[in-house]
Amino acid sequence: MAESASDSESLHYSIGILGISGGSLLLLVDYYASTPEKALIPATALGVVLLVIAALVAYAGLCRSLSHNVLYTTLCLTVSALWCGSGLVHILAGEGIISEGNGLRNAMVPGLAAFTLALLIISLVSVLHKSFFLCFISLSICLACAHEIAGLVKVNFGQSATAACYLLVCFVCAYFGSGRLFFYISQGKINLPGTGLLNKNSQQSAQAQEQNNVIAVGLVMNLLSASVLACPLLGVVPELFSGHVPWLWTAGVFQLGVTVLSYRTMDTLAATFYGFTAILKFSEGYSALVMDLTNQVPYSPVPFPTVFAVLFFVLALFSCTRSLVDGLYLLFFVAYSIAIAAQPRGFFQGGTQGVQAAIFVASALMLLVTLYNQVSQKKIPTGESVLKNLLARSNKFTLRTQDKNLHDPYLGYSKYADAEVLGHGCSVLAAFAITASVANQDPLAVLILPWAVVSGGVLQLLCGSVAFARGKTLESTTFIFYGIMWTVWGLTRFGGLYGDVRGFNIAVGIISFMVFNILVAVGTLFLNIAWFVYAVTFELILISFLLDALGVLPYGYDIGVTIIFGLVSFYFFLANILNCTFESLQLPFGGPLIKWKGFGGGRDSCPHLPARKVSSVKQIADIMKNGGICGVPTDTVYVLVAACNRPDAVEKAYKVKKQAQERPMSLWLSSLKQLEPVKQQINPLLWDFMEVAWPSSISLVIPRAPWMEYFGLHDSSKYIGTPQSIAIRNPDCTVVNHLISLVGPIAVTSANPTGEADTTHHNQVYAKLGDKVDGVLCDGPSPENIASTVVDCTKIDSGQIGFFRVGLIPKSKVLQLFEEIQKRHQNGHLNVGFEADITDTQSDSTEPTTQTGSEIDSGLSQPTPADSLSSLDLSQHGNMDDEDES
Repeated sequence: MAESASDSESLHYSIGILGISGGSLLLLVDYYASTPEKALIPATALGVVLLVIAALVAYAGLCRSLSHNVLYTTLCLTVSALWCGSGLVHILAGEGIISEGNGLRNAMVPGLAAFTLALLIISLVSVLHKSFFLCFISLSICLACAHEIAGLVKVNFGQSATAACYLLVCFVCAYFGSGRLFFYISQGKINLPGTGLLNKNSQQSAQAQEQNNVIAVGLVMNLLSASVLACPLLGVVPELFSGHVPWLWTAGVFQLGVTVLSYRTMDTLAATFYGFTAILKFSEGYSALVMDLTNQVPYSPVPFPTVFAVLFFVLALFSCTRSLVDGLYLLFFVAYSIAIAAQPRGFFQGGTQGVQAAIFVASALMLLVTLYNQVSQKKIPTGESVLKNLLARSNKFTLRTQDKNLHDPYLGYSKYADAEVLGHGCSVLAAFAITASVANQDPLAVLILPWAVVSGGVLQLLCGSVAFARGKTLESTTFIFYGIMWTVWGLTRFGGLYGDVRGFNIAVGIISFMVFNILVAVGTLFLNIAWFVYAVTFELILISFLLDALGVLPYGYDIGVTIIFGLVSFYFFLANILNCTFESLQLPFGGPLIKWKGFGGGRDSCPHLPARKVSSVKQIADIMKNGGICGVPTDTVYVLVAACNRPDAVEKAYKVKKQAQERPMSLWLSSLKQLEPVKQQINPLLWDFMEVAWPSSISLVIPRAPWMEYFGLHDSSKYIGTPQSIAIRNPDCTVVNHLISLVGPIAVTSANPTGEADTTHHNQVYAKLGDKVDGVLCDGPSPENIASTVVDCTKIDSGQIGFFRVGLIPKSKVLQLFEEIQKRHQNGHLNVGFEADITDTQSDSTEPTTQTGSEIDSGLSQPTPADSLSSLDLSQHGNMDDEDES
């Protein structure tokens, strides 16, 4: 039962492996039963089913991609890409777009050759890592691809051998996948022999490494596109044609996926690189498609590939900080971009194809080295620390620590790294792409459309989505808005839709975009100077679009403003990549041009610290010890807290809220140990009830007693509770409990003005309360808005409890806990702390002390989240405090 915690992993394994088994079964039946004259399964149907199976296998690979199982993820996604590309080729053949004979052979061979080599490398690394099952599967499919290539030349030989290879894959995967499925369904009771998920070596590797384990998939896609473009040069196929488009666009789609997953692993450099290479894949496929549609070889303007070479070179320099091999590999793409710029017919000329042949070899070596280093304890040297050691000798260049915390937003936590490097790099590319002229030419024959639409449109939308996931509302809005504009304008102006039509209809659409961009520019006034310049220069581009639509565009104006926008975007690109790489060397963005109270300057006015760092909690604790009030997260909404041993802070928090007298604050503890010194003043039944009920989302309203003075509240005690009662709770939240353990018991109220909606994000704390807050502990959006359960314990002496509100903890659960405690007391089982005569103890009870909260023993022993707590006079009122979210 050692694997009982891996049920979900077993399910994902079974899905992926059974998917590979199903695809192999489909192909072996087709190859065994088909003849040269007639195929058993029509090509279109075969292609569609392969696409469905490829999607299933890709799903399994994506689910496992975040679990640090590199080989399994790489194998699943590689096989998925293989069947996706070949499925699309079969659909083209079935629909008569390419011929069944030579056309199918010329379309299939380049892709199959790339996957043969990729799967061979995966099998080699798998056997070195002693993952024999994955080795067998990858090697069998590798041989199937090799025999399929042979079968395209000599049918009688290749088809039978291909089917035999897929037969082995089908049976082995069916047994293994079924075993994992039975393991999942039976909850570990059925475990077929030999179907264990991971051996000890892979478990140690998976647990020890925090890495981007989809890099290998990106390298496989580079291998694929390089194979497609190098084959015409080597004479394997006559020329690049539409049959190669499925392979190239499959590579592009998968590299977009690698980009997103790289952001999930906080690898900005890899995400940017594969975003750039995805643009190349779509452009290569577009060129092949246009040549077949128009019988013209697309012409590639010089500006775009030249700028692309510059961006790749900058990226190569910064990649050297990770390893010299990575930087050297990126230089091949610098050479490739230069080759495209040097030869007007780009992808169809020998120089460009020759560079792709070199990229094919380099990608294969990089795939081998990367996979081996990710799964093995021993590493192949890649020059990982060479540049770091050189920079360490200089005080001017201090590298940032590359960990997940590097990309934490200044206002909290995000699952994604910052995508602004790629976003602004794509803005540079889109801007310089449209500087080319299409006058007196077929717009489809000029290679502008994919540059503008893919880089300016698709990738801008992707970056906007990532920015939105990071809580960067204005930045995400800008990227998405500009992405839509680049897409619409690119398709209209350079996709053959524009034609000679100019006039009011097109102008109206552009004017609407201009109005929206003015709103964006106004928003950037509160962000920083650089973003404001960025928005204003894009407005100039929109003006050029408007003038062009009206037919009154001054000569050179459009080129001038696009170059200006491109240079501004390049500054953003360089500044973002530089600032996230070095600590000491920074390029400024400038401060906000407009600052309003409570808006636009929150991070400068008070610390906004990520809640997931212990150092952040300590810093907030220091602020509270010095009399500050802070906003902190719970498992529902954000609350405003003050240390009880700082009466001035309690009073300040109360006045910040402007609460009415019927809405006092509540008291939170991190442990009952904080009440140990005054234990004899508390009813034994209540004490035992608190022991079993806490830590949790249960708030107890108890009678007010002199023990409150123990926390050093003095005159500020009037702000907590009412003269008759007080709401008290030990929250079930790691962050809050740790904070209370550092500062002592805290007074709590909701982090919003009285009468306003609850605060559900750290951004809202400063926005609602302004400079009155001294610090904010940030943890992103609140997980849910379920309130705590508030229990009336004011009559617990008579054995009765009531409910002011039933929230997160159900009433039945609370009653069950209370009945258990009552039974113990009725049977004479008192808490060990109350074994002495209660009456004598009460008469000998000590006077209230003035010990400060920082001197209280309040150990941290409870993890998990907590509710913000109601602190109304619950003994007199049935309504809830405004901090208790509904």
